[in-house]
Amino acid sequence: MNAARACILALMMCWAFAAFADVAVPPLSGRVVDQTGTLSSGDIAALTQTLKDLETRKGSQVTVLIVPTTAPETIEQFSIRVAAAWKVGRKKIDDGAILVVAKNDRKLRIEVGYGLEGALNDVTAKRIIDEVITPKFRNGDLAGGISAGIDRIVGVIDGEPLPVPRQESSGLLNHIDPLNPFALFALFVVGAILRATLGRLIGSAATGGMVGVLAWFIAGSLAASLILGVIAFILTMFGETIASSGGGGTYSGSSSSSDRGGFSGGGGGFGGGGASGSW
Repeated sequence: MNAARACILALMMCWAFAAFADVAVPPLSGRVVDQTGTLSSGDIAALTQTLKDLETRKGSQVTVLIVPTTAPETIEQFSIRVAAAWKVGRKKIDDGAILVVAKNDRKLRIEVGYGLEGALNDVTAKRIIDEVITPKFRNGDLAGGISAGIDRIVGVIDGEPLPVPRQESSGLLNHIDPLNPFALFALFVVGAILRATLGRLIGSAATGGMVGVLAWFIAGSLAASLILGVIAFILTMFGETIASSGGGGTYSGSSSSSDRGGFSGGGGGFGGGGASGSW
């Protein structure tokens, strides 16, 4: 009997702890994370493209998170945990912002990184919430409110002088198709000549070196030149073997989804700046 009571008491304590446990911060799977199914795929795609264009243009990272509730925490407590976990914005520039919406609580917050607090200050963030977002929310148009709010946030950030975005080393690779037939033909011709002249190993290494130097002059990126040089070396060294085996499969283009392939925060810092509201 005592054992049964102990078990019941333990279960009740577990339920009590679960009821008061903090909401887990979801992983940063994209620029828009909707855990409520509020936004359509088209809404998410449009918002994602807007935010991706902002990052390309200004370097600043802005994200949207929609959760059912933040209870037992306030939205301010939850949002700062999200900011600490996601780390959106560039490291040491801290130009990130997060729009957090707690749908069932009817609460929202704009969390602002240190580097944007000059333009997207507390007063400006509060005006965006009160004048742009919540009027649409009160009419049941959450997607429209979020879209309008993001447009206003982007407009404010566009007016802020920020360091120019650094060109990613993968930029050249994104514009070069290593399976382009003309590039492959030129590579095999040059590789064949160098292999016949210098031998298989040295000729392949020379081909890789030439491609790497060319990539360095075009992109100015050591990482891109090394990657393309290695690819050229492998194709020259083993190209005949790959071709004779049929290539091992087919190539398909990259997905058109804006965040397909990954998105992560840049290490930006937050200090609690921003504003909250309700509808």
